[in-house]
Amino acid sequence: MKKLLLYMAALLITVNTSAQNKADIFDESQSITWLGLDFTQVKFIGNAAQWQDAGEITNSQMRDKYFPAWNNLFVNEKDKYKVADAVRRTEVDYAIDVTEKANNAIKGNFFESDANMYQLLDEQKVAALVKKYDFKGKSGIGFMFFVEGLSKGKEEGSMWATFVDMKSKTVLLTKRVTGKSGGFGFRNYWAKTFANGLKAVKSDWKSWKK
Repeated sequence: MKKLLLYMAALLITVNTSAQNKADIFDESQSITWLGLDFTQVKFIGNAAQWQDAGEITNSQMRDKYFPAWNNLFVNEKDKYKVADAVRRTEVDYAIDVTEKANNAIKGNFFESDANMYQLLDEQKVAALVKKYDFKGKSGIGFMFFVEGLSKGKEEGSMWATFVDMKSKTVLLTKRVTGKSGGFGFRNYWAKTFANGLKAVKSDWKSWKK
């Protein structure tokens, strides 16, 4: 009986120590995996045809062309999309295939004329999305942006910077950040939004730690 109790206690300690918590996000010895941009909830507010290079963009083109292009920038241009710098790490792991799978399954309309559709997510909705997510068997701390709105009128994008315990599918921390858009061409114009979103994470880092 005594051996059984000791075994159960040891098992409990193992389970507890394997779970991530909010403090781990700010512990620079803890690794973080960048999971990419989730566009499953996004509303594009404005007329994409304002850019000569874009023309009329269909929903399938947004999903199949632009969403992957924006996500790949974080891997191909790490010196510009500085994920590690934003989260106070010398380096981070990358697993954008996690959000890629979710984005590939999107169906519906991304375009909206109603400016009130710009910011529709909240902490509870983000937590519900994470609970249903397929993290493809990965564990540890995952970091991702749930993009909720890209507004031409505001010239900015709104997204939820979200840190998760991938094993338990639990949100450790999620905060809304915005990033100004800008640049030549449709892809680059909104790409700047995500780069500036990372800068907002870096700027707010100390306040999030409290």
